Formats: sequence, structure tokens, C-alpha cells
Amino acid sequence: MLKQILAKKFSFTDGLLVVIDGSKGLHKAVVDVFGKKAIIQRCQWHKRENVLSYLSDRDKSNFKTKIQNAYREPDYNKAKLVLQSIHKELLKINQNAANSLQEGLEETLTLHKLKVAQIFSRSLATTNCIENLNSQMAKFVRNVKHWTNSNQRQRWVAAALLELENNLNKIHNFKHLNKLQEAIKIISVRNH
Repeated sequence: MLKQILAKKFSFTDGLLVVIDGSKGLHKAVVDVFGKKAIIQRCQWHKRENVLSYLSDRDKSNFKTKIQNAYREPDYNKAKLVLQSIHKELLKINQNAANSLQEGLEETLTLHKLKVAQIFSRSLATTNCIENLNSQMAKFVRNVKHWTNSNQRQRWVAAALLELENNLNKIHNFKHLNKLQEAIKIISVRNH
């Protein structure tokens, strides 16, 4: 699917922000297709929920708040220090939770590294916008039981997207997207 995007002359020469969950297959596909131009933001919600899944009910609320507060810290270094402190706490009570927090941690702080977390975290720190679109699209295609071919499926998806477009929220602070674009361009140049 990603290679099809390239075939349509999709331009990402100045870099590309890709927001994904923790799927290793999706991560590999993004890196394989877009290389170092892909700047990956891992979903903070999925990360938090993965960590919490290893904890007892009595510990979940405490660590949920701690992790959320760490991600709310706009400064990269401060956020990372808080997350490392949480990691040390988790090591004492649950090794699996600590490992889960550590795995991919840097990519959960990509917006922080780009110095745009305060502006764009609400819209781009999680995969919520994609999941919201997917759930809304499911309402349009759920009654179709027999797809005749992939072209039919693509037409249905395109029609659903056109129908849903007016109901979708804009990226919070979309008027500042030029700041994100510049930050991505700087990181992309550094990666090469």
C-alpha cells in the first residue's frame, strides 16, 4: 500500500511525519519505503496502555497519571527524564511494564524533539485521528458483504471519505503547520 503511494508521485523530499502505533510490521514498512525521510511519532496512548496492561489494578491509576504528565511536559529533555524516572520505578514492581515503557520510547517523544509538542500533541501524538476515521468509515462499508474486486473497495472508501470530510476535525493549531514542516525538514536534513 505504501509503495502505491510512491507510485502516485507522492513527494516527501523534505521529510515526512508518520504517526503509528507500536506495530513492528508497520514500522518496518514505513522505514523500508520512506527510509530516513520518515520521522516516526509512536502513539503515546498505545504506549501508555501497553505499559498499564502489565500492572495490577491498584498500580494502573498512579502510573497512568505519571505517564500522561510526562508526555504533557513540552520540553524533550524534561519529558525524557520523567519517563526514565518512571522506568526506574517500574523496574521495582514489574519488569514487563518497565520493558514496555523503554521499547520505542524515543519515538514517543518525536514531537518533543521537533520542539512542537506543545502545539501539535493534541492531534499528532496519538493515532486517535486515524482510528476515529476508521470507525466512521466502517459505518459506510459495514453492510457491503461481497466485494467484487479491489477497485470497488477503493471506490467505496473514496466515497466514504468524501462523505466524512466535513465531519472531520482539523488538526489542532493547523495554522502553525509551517512550524512542523520546518522542524521536519531540519531533522530530515540531519538524518542524511
